[in-house]
Amino acid sequence: DQGMEIDQSTLYPLLRRLEKQGLLASEWDVSEARPRKYYQLSADGRKVLATLTGDWFETVDVMRKLL
Repeated sequence: DQGMEIDQSTLYPLLRRLEKQGLLASEWDVSEARPRKYYQLSADGRKVLATLTGDWFETVDVMRKLL
């Protein structure tokens, strides 16, 4: 919805890998006819996100200066 298309064959393996690393937590919702798995950031995931976000903005600042 935000302008970045991600194929299912990329998304779901990535979600499983992040969960295995402890950065995401998941929960199944079986209240509907078709079960759905929902993911959310774990406490460690929030820490890593904050670090990576800071790194990203530092890189963006450097690129702006170069351009």
